[in-house]
Amino acid sequence: MCVIFRSPSILSLKYHHHSISFSHFEREPLISLIKSCTHKSQLLQIHAHIITTSSIQDPIVSLRFLTRTASAPFRDLGYSRRLFDLLTNPFVSHYNAMLRAYSLSRSPLEGLYMYRDMERQGVRADPLSSSFAVKSCIKLLSLLFGIQIHARIFINGHQADSLLLTSMMDLYSHCGKPEEACKLFDEVPQKDVVAWNVLISCLTRNKRTRDALGLFEIMQSPTYLCQPDKVTCLLLLQACADLNALEFGERIHGYIQQHGYNTESNLCNSLISMYSRCGRMDKAYEVFDKMTEKNVVSWSAMISGLSMNGHGREAIEAFWEMQKNGVEPGDHTFTAVLSACSHCGLVDEGMAFFDRMRQEFMIAPNVHHYGCIVDLLGRAGMLDQAYELIMSMEVRPDATMWRTLLGACRIHGHGNLGERIVEHLIELKSQEAGDYVLLLNIYSSAGNWDKVTELRKLMKEKGIYTTPCCTTIELNGVVHQFAVDDISHPMKDKIYKQLDEINKQLKIAGYEAEMSSELHRLEPKDKGYALSNHSEKLAIAFGVLATPPGRTIRIANNIRTCMDCHNFAKYISSVYNRKVVVRDRSRFHHFQEGRCSCNDFW
Repeated sequence: MCVIFRSPSILSLKYHHHSISFSHFEREPLISLIKSCTHKSQLLQIHAHIITTSSIQDPIVSLRFLTRTASAPFRDLGYSRRLFDLLTNPFVSHYNAMLRAYSLSRSPLEGLYMYRDMERQGVRADPLSSSFAVKSCIKLLSLLFGIQIHARIFINGHQADSLLLTSMMDLYSHCGKPEEACKLFDEVPQKDVVAWNVLISCLTRNKRTRDALGLFEIMQSPTYLCQPDKVTCLLLLQACADLNALEFGERIHGYIQQHGYNTESNLCNSLISMYSRCGRMDKAYEVFDKMTEKNVVSWSAMISGLSMNGHGREAIEAFWEMQKNGVEPGDHTFTAVLSACSHCGLVDEGMAFFDRMRQEFMIAPNVHHYGCIVDLLGRAGMLDQAYELIMSMEVRPDATMWRTLLGACRIHGHGNLGERIVEHLIELKSQEAGDYVLLLNIYSSAGNWDKVTELRKLMKEKGIYTTPCCTTIELNGVVHQFAVDDISHPMKDKIYKQLDEINKQLKIAGYEAEMSSELHRLEPKDKGYALSNHSEKLAIAFGVLATPPGRTIRIANNIRTCMDCHNFAKYISSVYNRKVVVRDRSRFHHFQEGRCSCNDFW
């Protein structure tokens, strides 16, 4: 006999010959009890009842009970699985309840095995089943399982399900396959804002940030007429921050205000972060000041922004102001304030904050807090103390911490310690080309060309190649990218002509190339030529060429700026009376009137 039940969540459930039928009046009180359970003891009593009354075989009752045990606040997967295995003929809805629970758990692989075995049990997966399986794949970063699920989606005829295809896009994105995600986006029949947001997230996650920004206009075009939402704005603000795209970020800010999103704390915090990472602390403060409710995230974002932009004293003042306003600092707040102390060379203040964090606020220091203290000691030239601290820490040092100390070795010319640090990085299997470059800097600055040659030979043997320097500058909403000796820009002839003119003017003012920044053993004339076309200089020359006199030039660099380019920017700010803001991998440099906010220490 086949009986069909209808309810708000189950449109049709078919009973097999041995299933038991219950009337609405018999079932509804039981379902109400299941919904109202607050303790597991109550669930156990209901479980005993539905077994003794055989109502466990009523699909609607069993589904409600299974869903309750597999969801918060209970979420006992072992118990839920035993319950599931008791079902004589589970329906796809029962499978979905378990697949959802597995996708949210620490056992996503079990969910994939269940999904795989569904059809062997005669149950065909529906789009919801596949979407939960995809979420498990994302947790595991399992591209192989994902491809098999993609194939089953086609076999089962679900390739027109927009939500399911969007989930598949997200999987390809997380697995580093942006091309596949983009192809899938083209196949989505109804491109809603969720699909667009997943595409934007995919592009930013896979270092195609400029492409992500371009989608903001496309999704609003007459072809699609898709209105960006709050999530879109959050994603694009992050992209603007990553790319130093201030003008584009200001457009997103305008859109947020236009659509009444400016009261959302998450968006305001993202705006503070974006403006901070684009070097506009005045704009960041405007957003912060207008916020009606400033939580610990807001204060931490502001303190962090002041710190990274060289306003260490102001960051510390903001910390005190936060406490006056009754907001208790968190671990991220202390990371920001300790970083401020390190950038300003405030050793005593930094150590006092570190002690206060542990003793007064009972916050156990993590690797980021220790990293700030290592940076603080390293900048102050206390390299041995920094090394001893790392060796005595309760937490395991990460590669970033060792690199921080290695950078201090470059500044202070401490070659022996630099070699030991690289050995630690090798032990962690985390050594990168940049680590060897820092060591090369130490050797070349000391004129130890034998060591330079030896290290270059080792890098070649290990197949370690340096990351090409890349510098970006935004102009009228378009991001321009430059590499060393770049000839790809359509204005290349004018840019190089402008750079020649700049070099003449800077030379008159006393600028000389910093030869230690060239890591090859060359004649002085050849070294000067090798340094002359660094990507930062090309980007600055383009900025001078393409913007009115007096306009601030803002560039972003993917690696630590070299000493020669740093000096070059200082002279530009003086000779051309321009503010120059450079964001490199380590920090911000604000150049004005021949001085830098970092006080020549980075």
